[in-house]
Amino acid sequence: MNTMHWKTLDMKIFRPFRTMRNNFKPDRLRLLPVCLSLLLLLAAGCTQKQNEKPRVATSKPTIVSLAPSLTEMIFAIGAGDQLIGRTTACDWPTAAAKVPVAGSFGRPSLEVLAAMHPDLVIDVDLADEEMGKKISALGIQRESISCKSPDEIPAALRRLGKLTGHTREADSLALSISEGLALFKNSANAQKNKKSVYLEIWDDPFWTGGKGSYTSALIAYAGGRNIGDVVEKDYFEISQEWVIEQSPQVIACMYMAKESSAAAKVMNRPGWSSIAAIRNRQVYDRLDNSLFLRPGPRVLEGIKQLHEMIYPEESAVR
Repeated sequence: MNTMHWKTLDMKIFRPFRTMRNNFKPDRLRLLPVCLSLLLLLAAGCTQKQNEKPRVATSKPTIVSLAPSLTEMIFAIGAGDQLIGRTTACDWPTAAAKVPVAGSFGRPSLEVLAAMHPDLVIDVDLADEEMGKKISALGIQRESISCKSPDEIPAALRRLGKLTGHTREADSLALSISEGLALFKNSANAQKNKKSVYLEIWDDPFWTGGKGSYTSALIAYAGGRNIGDVVEKDYFEISQEWVIEQSPQVIACMYMAKESSAAAKVMNRPGWSSIAAIRNRQVYDRLDNSLFLRPGPRVLEGIKQLHEMIYPEESAVR
């Protein structure tokens, strides 16, 4: 990708988002082992539940968000002041911290919901679907909107716009993201000799994303090739031997090491010295993993960061 092409991408994709980034500064997310059990919820697909008819908001309802990705979208379309409840995992933008907690991710408290009595509860999926019936029994409207692919984020934003009464803002943001994704896709298609990438989501045990996962789609948009695409699963456990055999050219760690940096730990693993990424020192950590594991309005920023990790030589000449 040449310098002029990247300047065009920067002008067309990121200028509309700089205002939003100035208003909201993401905190560093600490990835804990328990997130593995929630990973499929974080990356579940952008669809409305079957047999549920869309409802368009006639006013601006009060909202409880039961997923971090939805909370980000709600703030991004200008509906943050309608949010009266969130989960403990909803940590971005920083303004979300001021919103009262209604439970943990996928596990809301019925007692708290009853006390809040919002007009609308929005989730990506619930740990117990019986909870959905109980929420409805409280007389609260419930909607499920979730994302498995970056391509589905614009539709999710538009849906949220209708539900919250912010159609114009949501449509504008959705269009900007759609156009940005198209530009990244064109750039990725033009990328020759795509580098292989290993996204280490956790290291005890070792987990990565497979074909069809949200992280795999991000890597593809960034012009890379996910080594996990050989497996028809979203997220799965792997062995060190398998990673060594694949010899990825880029390694990105999606977690924080307790003592030293995760990248330093990877660089010094016994038997890993033959891996291309180790030899060329293309191992990265200290990342805001919410950009890569959480479908939301910052998707283009996540793709951009991935591209810069995969092809630092191109970023250096811009």
